[in-house]
Amino acid sequence: MEKLFNGKKTAKLGSEKNPAVVHVKTKKRMDEVSKIFEKNGWKYTIELQEDKPEDITDLEILLNWPKPIEAQNKVRRNEPCPCGSGKKYKKCCGK
Repeated sequence: MEKLFNGKKTAKLGSEKNPAVVHVKTKKRMDEVSKIFEKNGWKYTIELQEDKPEDITDLEILLNWPKPIEAQNKVRRNEPCPCGSGKKYKKCCGK
């Protein structure tokens, strides 16, 4: 059985240790993509492959990086109920 976690932290995409890898079909497209990487300061490798389909998945991930989600505060038992009744949460909506 193969281990899923080896204890080593992976480097962030677009860094020196983990550059983004992109495959494009034309020289013009290569120039367009490299400008995007350089503008954002990401490390990258672009391969020109005219006979294969374009693959810019790593660039799309970097451009659409997920935003952190803020956790909402939990209502505790003895706090006023958020429904506005004026009662404690445990006596109102926390049953």
